[in-house]
Amino acid sequence: MVDYFQRLYTLFAYEDLLLIFIAIIIGLVIGAEREYKNKTAGLRTLMLVAVGSCIFTILSIKIGVGNPDRLAANIITGIGFLGAGAIFKDENKINGITTACTIWITAALGMCIGSGHIFLGVISTAVVLFVLLNLVTLEKWIDRTHKIHTYKITTRYESGIIESFEKTFSNFHLESQSLSQIKAGDTITINWRLTGNKKHHDKLSAFLFNDASIHKIEI
Repeated sequence: MVDYFQRLYTLFAYEDLLLIFIAIIIGLVIGAEREYKNKTAGLRTLMLVAVGSCIFTILSIKIGVGNPDRLAANIITGIGFLGAGAIFKDENKINGITTACTIWITAALGMCIGSGHIFLGVISTAVVLFVLLNLVTLEKWIDRTHKIHTYKITTRYESGIIESFEKTFSNFHLESQSLSQIKAGDTITINWRLTGNKKHHDKLSAFLFNDASIHKIEI
């Protein structure tokens, strides 16, 4: 038993334990932000990602003397599977990409700490937190001013119906593009891609929902 602990001590010196502790803190602060926003990968997940990648990197340096990057390189493959699990499709929108990127960057930070680049890891963690916490407002502003929606409208077919819709969209200050047109009997279903300010989308939606000539509309 004494020999076992002696070998364990030689494998992980105090410096290594300090690196693991720093990786825990990094995973904690990033994971807390994701957990607060109720994301798929939260506190425990990102802490484990940071610590795991840190330990793998330390082991790569210790046991991969001739080629220390071989073990660490496989971290990227494993993180790819975790990131893919965080991405899912919800109706017409894909969610989880930011969380997947956060898993990826947390693994990179763990590798950074595990290789002894503490200052770089800490500064990079601050940058990641700044992006996650402070750029949401900018992202929402861009989303409001340049919103892209897909409208699926089914209405009675008549001559000039396409031009009529294009004129309506233009009156609401939205750029329009017809993606597809399907005619069935006396009805036509048109898929539109509209681009413009969110408030203009809201006004158009209210107008279309109150239009008795429209049989069905999906946004």
